[in-house]
Amino acid sequence: MMPDETETLVTRTGFRFFLRPVSRRDEDMLVELFRQVSSDDLRFRFLSGERETSEQRFAQLLSDPAARVTSFLAFDEQRQVIASATLKGDAAGEHCEVAIMIRAASKGRGIGWTLLDYLVGYAENAGYTSLVSIEDRDNHASIALQRQMGFATEPVADEPTLVRVCRRLR
Repeated sequence: MMPDETETLVTRTGFRFFLRPVSRRDEDMLVELFRQVSSDDLRFRFLSGERETSEQRFAQLLSDPAARVTSFLAFDEQRQVIASATLKGDAAGEHCEVAIMIRAASKGRGIGWTLLDYLVGYAENAGYTSLVSIEDRDNHASIALQRQMGFATEPVADEPTLVRVCRRLR
């Protein structure tokens, strides 16, 4: 997918949304999205208690091929941003970390499932051998969704509040 291309995705509930890569011009949209997520979702996304998202955090959400980061924005039919998704590969091109953020008012429509399914395929096509996320143990909905999609969980050494969720891709 090229930077200005948009892909149409449809959830199991029939909700249709659009996905495209993030670009530098999207910072205002990212700021607005992060204002419309719950404090728990923000904590789960960045594994911290910060409520405001810094410019440095937004910079991490931009696609950067040199850093093996690919980020996407999801839009509803009114072109409002409803979610963001980021893949960050390791230097060896073996493992890829995934993170998804969904606007609070857009939850419950199957967006998370559909985005994760898309990202699994994207990571497979990019040649990664595994897809990983580090989750707060309290993020039960995300962990359950990932388990339904074939991810396995394991503790994170010396971090009792975190769990590593992983899926082998090939």
